[in-house]
Amino acid sequence: MNAEIITIGDEILIGQIVDTNSAWMAQELNRIGVEVFRITSISDSANEIESAINEAFSRVDVVLVTGGLGPTSDDITKPTLARYFNTVLELHEPTLKHVEELFKRRGLPLTESNKAQAFLPASCTVIPNLQGTAPGMMFTKDKKVLVSMPGVPFEMKFIMGSHILPWLTGNGGLTDVILHKTIQTFGLPESFLSDRLAQWEQSLPPFLKLAYLPSPTSIRLRLTARGKSGKLLEAGIKKAALTLLDVIPNEVFGYNDASMADVVGVLLRLTRSSICTAESCTGGTIAQMLTSAPGASNYFMGSVVAYANSVKQDLLGVSITDIETHGAVSSEVVETMAKGALRVLGASYAIATSGIAGPGGGTNEKPVGTVWVAVASSNKVISQKFELGSDREKNIIRSSVSALNMLRLLLFEENPSLRETFFSKMFD
Repeated sequence: MNAEIITIGDEILIGQIVDTNSAWMAQELNRIGVEVFRITSISDSANEIESAINEAFSRVDVVLVTGGLGPTSDDITKPTLARYFNTVLELHEPTLKHVEELFKRRGLPLTESNKAQAFLPASCTVIPNLQGTAPGMMFTKDKKVLVSMPGVPFEMKFIMGSHILPWLTGNGGLTDVILHKTIQTFGLPESFLSDRLAQWEQSLPPFLKLAYLPSPTSIRLRLTARGKSGKLLEAGIKKAALTLLDVIPNEVFGYNDASMADVVGVLLRLTRSSICTAESCTGGTIAQMLTSAPGASNYFMGSVVAYANSVKQDLLGVSITDIETHGAVSSEVVETMAKGALRVLGASYAIATSGIAGPGGGTNEKPVGTVWVAVASSNKVISQKFELGSDREKNIIRSSVSALNMLRLLLFEENPSLRETFFSKMFD
């Protein structure tokens, strides 16, 4: 089965609000095997509504519409749908009773505008909306279905969850199962990653499709499986994801929505280790990423934001000689910062950063975007230079994620069985 989503509202088109309804609906539809062909946003105009419905019906079986069902004069979806489906508005007593009770509970008078919410197209199937005054409406035309719902997100989600998704699953004639698995990677640009994966991608079975989803902090690989048997599709996705670990073992860091900080947190818990940070150019961003995960108190010890050189010296033991000889942005300085953080904060591992985030401060030898990162344990200290770009915000985020990735790889190196344990745990 296939579907299209139409969102109605001038407020979307002028950027006053962000259309979150479509993203949520598309995700839920995909979970039950309904493929979304198109998402369209249109203005509060009868001509635009009718034109969008005609186009959608020419392509798909089900059209889901949100918006324009309020009690004010600019909400024209309901009369437009009545005209489109050659019917009239008539009083729907159950909806009127619901609206009356709703206003009574709130201690508010029932206005004529709110009473008008109970006038619905005579030919529609009314879908109760226990979260608001405007019910959903289902229309059938030439064996195709249109469902109109309020644009208020929690009202739309109630109608979708209580009525539309169960109807689609039970009576929609679904023939295929659609499954997705997202694999998070870090460390290779998209073109390099594509070259590395070319042979692996060619070996995928016909029911699996690969898509690249780049972002500033990762490249997500989305595997989509479509077929008749959910169990076979799940097995196919799992096999493909596990074989990918043989191709890019260091670049795959997690699955689905897991962030690098989430992954590092899991690894620290699995090894019963702790982490601290000594941050200069990242200004506490790494600490914020780590502590944004629930349960971070089990492994995060603390952070020193050593922005000034005097703090690097006084708290972390960086020598003035190293700063004068190599500069604050150097391997010598960040390695000492990391070791100093281990000493001061008493963690198993430490991350240190020093760099030129921008937009100013760069030199010919060390341009804007130059960042040194060190990761230390009681056994080892490693450091790496990153040459990023001129965008300050991106430099801070990118270097923070790179630092967490260095810690991830060091944890694998120092705990040989950790990689297998982690990926088996994370996949499911």
